Amino acid sequence: MAGFLTTHVLDTARGMPASGLTIALYQISGDDRAKIVEMVTNEDGRTESPILPTDRFETGTYELIFQAGDYLRQTGQAGDHPLFLDQVPIRFGMNDVDAHYHVPLLLSPYGYSTYRGS
Repeated sequence: MAGFLTTHVLDTARGMPASGLTIALYQISGDDRAKIVEMVTNEDGRTESPILPTDRFETGTYELIFQAGDYLRQTGQAGDHPLFLDQVPIRFGMNDVDAHYHVPLLLSPYGYSTYRGS
């Protein structure tokens, strides 16, 4: 088995998947950050394919940037400007070349959480 990375976003305020939310994945090396891919969540709040598939998987430090502000504006949840949450970064490490890493985001207009899923 080769490693890969998946993600999904749940809108906890509305009790449903967050469809149409843009997510960018970056690889981190010291002070450098290189964008690998950008994807948009589907109706299930997931990307159509792994955000980092097996053929591109490498161990290391990564960052997912969730464009929460754009999503909150699209769904009428944004509130007054400036938004409390706009871009939500999650920096994490992957050290097992054979593991499935899953990094979900649970999002509301005024808070979020994440965990290592399965």
